[in-house]
Amino acid sequence: MGNGAAARGTAQASAGDLLHLVRSGRATTRGALQRATGLSRATVGQRLDRLFRAGWLREGAGAPVESPLGGRPAVRLEFDDAHAVVLAADLETRHARTALLTLTGDVLAEHTGPLRVDEGPEKVLDELGVRFGALLREGGRAARSVCGIGLAVPGPVDSGTGRVVQPPIMPGWDGYDIRSRLGRAFATHAPGPPHAHAAGPTRGGEPAPAPVPVLVDNDANLMAYGEQRASYPDCSAFALVKVSTGIGAGVVVDGSVYRGVDGGAGDIGHIRVPWVPGSAAALCKCGAYGCLAAVASGRALAGRLTAAGVPAASGSDVAGLLAAGHPEAARLAREAGRQVGEVLATVVTLLNPGVLMIAGDLAGTPFLTGVRELLYQRALPRSTAHLEIVTSRLGDRAGLAGAAALVVEHLYAPERAEERLAALGL
Repeated sequence: MGNGAAARGTAQASAGDLLHLVRSGRATTRGALQRATGLSRATVGQRLDRLFRAGWLREGAGAPVESPLGGRPAVRLEFDDAHAVVLAADLETRHARTALLTLTGDVLAEHTGPLRVDEGPEKVLDELGVRFGALLREGGRAARSVCGIGLAVPGPVDSGTGRVVQPPIMPGWDGYDIRSRLGRAFATHAPGPPHAHAAGPTRGGEPAPAPVPVLVDNDANLMAYGEQRASYPDCSAFALVKVSTGIGAGVVVDGSVYRGVDGGAGDIGHIRVPWVPGSAAALCKCGAYGCLAAVASGRALAGRLTAAGVPAASGSDVAGLLAAGHPEAARLAREAGRQVGEVLATVVTLLNPGVLMIAGDLAGTPFLTGVRELLYQRALPRSTAHLEIVTSRLGDRAGLAGAAALVVEHLYAPERAEERLAALGL
């Protein structure tokens, strides 16, 4: 049950707590909810009625009969993922992915296109609003069906405010109010009349648009969250390293993203690597010399390839060369993997994860080979005895899946669910 229910005692379990039990699969019948919470049959019925009226629960096929004497199958309770949808965006340095998803993560409509993060928050967030509107039209959904928006960005994020904090590759974004601006962009470009998702009357008598919750987090965090939930739900310590134009890591511990005190956890691209030849002269986007990202990122490899007469401007360009089997790109990627692997030996020793996932533009065989070589050479056998080193399962959709899941878990958490039910008058 949720922490709130634990603090109140099971006899005070709320409708939100019951919803959590159903969604987690821990209790999916009325009888199971009674046993899990200690609530009476009548009280369980009253609280379930609120969830049914909100459209959040539905009755499914009968559950197996638990009594050896037989009897009528108990009605199974299910989370109804059809009552709302989620919008998600994964913002990269030079392009963005946007998607319309169900509450259980199925993609209903999707778009990928160029969008430069260095054009600044005003232009970028307004364009995301335009793309969200197009997705709703393509998916045949009204603006009022959107329960929340999730956004992955390539920089550290203070999760309490949703603002990026001193992002090295996002000029003009530091401290910017992303939530409010993206919410306004959505309201402006959503299909239908401005009051289609109304919350109440304005002074002029017209209903005002309901504010749609916007959640923002670092892209590696959300990729890790999406991948862990989809493929490794039982892994209690999961780490993902994204190596694209920059380098970052996301860590999921006991099912929750670990962010540090202000969102700075996982920023391994700015660990200094003095053992790498030439690192002292490698200027990083953060303004320092010798950072891991300055010598082993997709941007760093693109610079070296360009200097060697092979034009490349970003991690995605390097990925294209790797896919085409370019020998110099493969050599540089393996070398970069070794450099990242040396840093990851410390990360693995500190975190002792069960799964280490390599993702991003460079996450192919040459880079992964380099990581394995140095990681197993440098880390103690005790730290790697039960470690799986894998590549992405969700691919380009990992950030979108994580952003959508973040929204759903926030909105349907027990305490927040109670607040929303009260706001609905239920």
